[in-house]
Amino acid sequence: MHGHENDDVVLAHADSHATMQTGAVIGREAREEREALLLRPGATLSHGAGNRAIEEEPDAERTCFERDRDRIVHSPAFRRLAGKTQVVVYPTDHQRTRLTHALEVAQVATSIARGVGTNVALADAIALGHDCGHGPGGHASEDAFDAFIPEGYDHGPWGANVVLTSLNLCTETLDGIRNHSWSRPAPGTIEGEIVSWSDRIAYCAHDLEDAIHAGIVELSELPDDVAAIAGIGRRAQLGTFIRAVVDTTNATGRVGMDAETASALASLRRFNYDRIYTRPDSVAQSHAVVEVLRGLVERYVARPELMPADYRWDDLTRGAVTYVGGMTDRFAFTQAEDLLGWTKDRLPRGIGRGA
Repeated sequence: MHGHENDDVVLAHADSHATMQTGAVIGREAREEREALLLRPGATLSHGAGNRAIEEEPDAERTCFERDRDRIVHSPAFRRLAGKTQVVVYPTDHQRTRLTHALEVAQVATSIARGVGTNVALADAIALGHDCGHGPGGHASEDAFDAFIPEGYDHGPWGANVVLTSLNLCTETLDGIRNHSWSRPAPGTIEGEIVSWSDRIAYCAHDLEDAIHAGIVELSELPDDVAAIAGIGRRAQLGTFIRAVVDTTNATGRVGMDAETASALASLRRFNYDRIYTRPDSVAQSHAVVEVLRGLVERYVARPELMPADYRWDDLTRGAVTYVGGMTDRFAFTQAEDLLGWTKDRLPRGIGRGA
């Protein structure tokens, strides 16, 4: 399969017939000009190499935010999201992981960004990178690592300030990642605020869908206001919430949602917390995760030679948290068996060798 030569051009298919008008490469400078012409005032414009901690030369083809997006996608931290909990620890083949969650947030964020005329590339980059600071086992990892980090372990700042620093991302991208959670200060860009809404919209809808498929809840139990305003399935709910943010932002100039639809989203989130996140099985699962992760950090601090050399920092505790925080579910709980002597029956259901 060496391709097919036709008029000095090698084609993938012998019967290729797709053609287009020839022209100059639409590179970075042309894209920046298009942004300046097409994006609405208030959108974040790409400029040269971007605002980075370490100065770089601009890329010939990509804008600075397109470059950030590509760096995130090719990073180990992003790839490891495929093995990290979204809701169910060590998910099966059809349940969301942190990776599929990030992809769904990116879909919502780019839909909103296009609808309101802001920078799609920046929204996409922030969305794809927003959860790279999460440890194994979901939000329980934050509770586990809080004990070791004086300023507390928050996956947004940790992702921006520790996990992704080697990528030398633009300050606007890092700001959006750092501050995507509603408990954080507001992001400094419109695109960052779009991702804040997109994260909540995506997880409220898809966590419910996963819980229904897992038999944890039934559609008939959905609160009446959610069903009436947003619909009863993921597709309808995403469409309703995305349109609400687009319509409200276009009408008011502020990234937000009308009160009625926002109330339905809040009701869906409360339902998920009550029936999914804080159900007894989830609480027990979280306690086990905390115990395992704290045990691993303590073991690596006591025996730093067990960690890769890259994590044997002067501050051993911070290095150990960084190492354990980067682990996938499978690797962390395998380490619990190998280094801490945990047996499979102590691990959360669905985790362990061969699970």
